[in-house]
Amino acid sequence: MYGLLLRHQETIVLAFGCMCGITAVFVLFMKSLPKRRRRSLLGIELCTMFLLFSDCLSYASNGKNTTFGIYGNRISNFLLFALTLGVLFAFNAYVINLYEDANKGIVPKRLKIVNYLGIAGEVMVVISQFTGSYYTFDSSNYYVRGPLYFISFLIPMTIFFLMESVIIQNIKKLSRAISISLLLFSTLPLVASVLQVKIYGLSFINTTIAGVGLLLYLFALMDMNETYAHANELKIEYLTTKEQSMRRLFEQTAEALGSAIDAKDKYQRGHSARVAAYSKTIAKMAGKDEKECEEIYYAALLHDIGNLGIKDEIINKKGKLTPKEYEDLKQHTRIGNDILSSIVEFPYLSIAANHHHERFDGRGYPDKLKGNDIPEFARIIAVADAYDAMTSRRSYREPLPRSKAREILVEEMGAQFDPVFAQQMVQMIDQDKELDIHEQTEVKEFAGNYEFDFEKYRTVFTEGILIAQNMKIRIHVKISPVEGHKEKECIPAVLLFDALDGRVHESGMLARELSYTEFAELWFDGTNKIGKARAVRPNVMRLKAAISEAVSAGRNCGEYDMEIVRQKDHVLIKIIGETKIVEYIVALPDATRFSYISFTGEYYHLFVSSIKRHENAVPDDYIPRIAKMVTYVDGPEGDIPNVQIDGFRTDTTKGVLLGDKMELDFHTMSLPTARLIWHCPFISFFNSSGGLVKDEDYHEFALIRLDGEVWESGTLATTEVILSKDDSFESWEKWKKINKEGFDCHVSITRSGRTVTMITKNGGIFLKTITKMKTDDDIYVALTGDQIALTKIYVKQ
Repeated sequence: MYGLLLRHQETIVLAFGCMCGITAVFVLFMKSLPKRRRRSLLGIELCTMFLLFSDCLSYASNGKNTTFGIYGNRISNFLLFALTLGVLFAFNAYVINLYEDANKGIVPKRLKIVNYLGIAGEVMVVISQFTGSYYTFDSSNYYVRGPLYFISFLIPMTIFFLMESVIIQNIKKLSRAISISLLLFSTLPLVASVLQVKIYGLSFINTTIAGVGLLLYLFALMDMNETYAHANELKIEYLTTKEQSMRRLFEQTAEALGSAIDAKDKYQRGHSARVAAYSKTIAKMAGKDEKECEEIYYAALLHDIGNLGIKDEIINKKGKLTPKEYEDLKQHTRIGNDILSSIVEFPYLSIAANHHHERFDGRGYPDKLKGNDIPEFARIIAVADAYDAMTSRRSYREPLPRSKAREILVEEMGAQFDPVFAQQMVQMIDQDKELDIHEQTEVKEFAGNYEFDFEKYRTVFTEGILIAQNMKIRIHVKISPVEGHKEKECIPAVLLFDALDGRVHESGMLARELSYTEFAELWFDGTNKIGKARAVRPNVMRLKAAISEAVSAGRNCGEYDMEIVRQKDHVLIKIIGETKIVEYIVALPDATRFSYISFTGEYYHLFVSSIKRHENAVPDDYIPRIAKMVTYVDGPEGDIPNVQIDGFRTDTTKGVLLGDKMELDFHTMSLPTARLIWHCPFISFFNSSGGLVKDEDYHEFALIRLDGEVWESGTLATTEVILSKDDSFESWEKWKKINKEGFDCHVSITRSGRTVTMITKNGGIFLKTITKMKTDDDIYVALTGDQIALTKIYVKQ
């Protein structure tokens, strides 16, 4: 190995020298480094390059007595000793510059000592040329070590040790890449020096210095890249933070403006924020990307900004506006456009403000735009705005029930509203449990109020608590007399009722509009008053025989556990007190209406400590029946048994496998409680192993309502709806009346490959749907609906 290195030593040294020269050129172009550091690194590479070239010259001239050999040998060896110290000078300058930056200009004293040692070393090299203390040349012009040769090693080694001590002590102040390169540069030459003393003839020190010099450049390059990468990250972080800050400012400004808009009308608090949330959801359902959804959100948030320019007496007027006042109010779209049009970066803001009252049929304002000529943002916001306006309290009216607002959306599809976005709003209502189109909504835990005082009889009513089918409710209450009254005067009671808003309305137009129906008034002592219920059966059981009957009968104060459950048209209410259990079984007029309970009575204080709903359904025979089931499907049957559907898809016919063609004939009649457009028959296309909707592997392709609404599974099928009205169609109210009276319906269904076409006509409505399947599965057809009776069902294939 030694012989191999010795033979190729000149080539290796020359190659390293060339590499150092090339690296020096690269250093010249490293503009990212500070000038002093770049000069130091350039000095290291140039000194190393000339050091190695001198080493090559020394090998070439050593032992040759020619003029070239004599001068070349002496010059080259002088340069070897001098340039070694020059490399250390340059390296020390490099280290000093690094620690000046790290220590705010403070330079360790040991590095200053290094400079003095370097100067002393160079002086010793010059002296050696005249005294031969480091080296001499024999008569054959061969290099011979002098008596003080060890000093030429001692000075550089001392310099290396001093620099290394500084580097190790301050290593944490520099980056990892720079620290590693400094340690290598200050350590490896020391090792090479030891080898150089032991092994004569090989240039261990010079080649090692060249190698670590190259590494010094490479690690400086790595550090530079890391610094730039970190700087870039900081810049990106800064820009991101700045963008987020600007975004938050925009959001907060828009929200503040939205609040200012709503503050004009005390009944409109939160309107802008709700419309914005609805609009964003509709946009998302319509397939808009995140950026478009955000734009629609802020456009909706500021859609009513023009109200700031409308007189307060017009906005807050109770009752109908005069024609002049209405024309003034309509100007809020123009005013909003003027306010927002100056925001040129977000032109959609002014567009939405200007056109959100346009109608799809062209009868809106301010420009009477029609159909797709209305900007898409405005069409979306128009639907959301109308829905929130209908379901919010206004100075001139109470809020409409959500179901009624939904019905208006359906009725006005293609007239006031874009049918696509109106349908998406309807789907959002149907899918949102908080909106719950079937009106199974209660005010959660009495809107956060748990204590009530009841003075005179039926002057105070709590919010209604919905009694869900087959799910038990447990309520714990504490009852005490109100101030100034005795226990025996307390008369706690509950009302069993139904209303679209889940609240008690004793009389008047509002009670009629909200279909308020009171079934029974039930007192805690077993006394009751029947309203629209068909029957009430009370049962009172004494718990403590030690208490006299008179005392226990007159005592209604204390703590009570209540258990409430409903099964179809029967409700069980059990009141468990300290002295007795009062149990009521109430037979409702039908199984269609919902049922709520509300606390009322007189001269007592009520504290509701808990309301718990049990998730497990009660057994089918949990409530003893006290009246026959109300049915509207007695009579002749067809190919499929008659079916009564009391609520939304509470029952269905069995499925019939669809071949190439199917003809369905049946009689349909809406139940007496039906009041909405979609209280009509539905046709379901589905697949399951047994042809039943109750099968575990049931999955539905499309649900088609005879009013023209369609629910589809976007993953399994898509459905196109074609709905038209002929001259016999008078109005939706007339259409609902026809359904109430009952009619014979004919439905034609054909299948061609993956395409299923359904056609039917009833009440002046022609309905055609084209369902395109995404699978080749079998398709079953079943009839269902909402509050209808289906009889005489015939199937022809």
